[in-house]
Amino acid sequence: MHPVLFHFGPILIPSYGAVVAVGVVLALFLAQNTARRAGVDPARIWNLSIVALFTALAGSRLLLILVNFTALRRHPGWLLGLAMVHHPLLAAVGSAAGSLAALAYARRHRMDLCNTADALMAPLALGLAFEQAGALLAGSGYGIAAGQGWAAHWAVTNYDLRAALWSAAPLAEPLHPVQAYAALSYLTVAALLLAALPWRRQRGDIAGLGLIGLSATVFFTEFWRDPEGRGALLGGAIDGPQAAALLLLLAGAVTLMECESRSLRTEEVDG
Repeated sequence: MHPVLFHFGPILIPSYGAVVAVGVVLALFLAQNTARRAGVDPARIWNLSIVALFTALAGSRLLLILVNFTALRRHPGWLLGLAMVHHPLLAAVGSAAGSLAALAYARRHRMDLCNTADALMAPLALGLAFEQAGALLAGSGYGIAAGQGWAAHWAVTNYDLRAALWSAAPLAEPLHPVQAYAALSYLTVAALLLAALPWRRQRGDIAGLGLIGLSATVFFTEFWRDPEGRGALLGGAIDGPQAAALLLLLAGAVTLMECESRSLRTEEVDG
């Protein structure tokens, strides 16, 4: 694990932030291509994405400041260290805030929601793949112990004290590279969605299938993640992210049905 990509004197460039930034840029440019293929104005998609990204970042950072407000009042300099903190709750709050901002922007500018969602789904999966690659370098969302079985051949071991301090990654213990599992799965989802986009039967197909693919990735990779801080539900049968994955699955099914009903209504009107 390498939580610091490089540094200039006292200024540290965290690996997580750098890799995520690359993923965001690539996802934005990919969205320009998918927007044209989905019949959406690329400029609108660009603006929507920027609004959603900044809202997601602001929402997650604001939550972190509120939770640590008392400590930050005594030590204002710790604000600089907040960028090193990663937690599933922060990701959930940021995702919710970004999604609401994107929905508000799309409605305000009268964008077709199904086509817009189709255009954004593959770039979103690509961005998540880079986020998980950054998490692997940072030691965030680390996996369970690899043991002596088949996983020992590609286990990752943390020897960096900063990863232990910032992300609580265990030291000198071989772990499942679950972030790599998730990154590869997200990349696969993105590739499949890109291949399917020209062949969609109706608006919203790509969005619905994408949500289902993302939910499957989150749900199954959680079995290899360390459960610390991820919440336990139903007597420990599932954790918080897995519960969110089930909601994503439901959202994917609803998207497919809702967009199909809209297509049928449009065909009736045209007929």
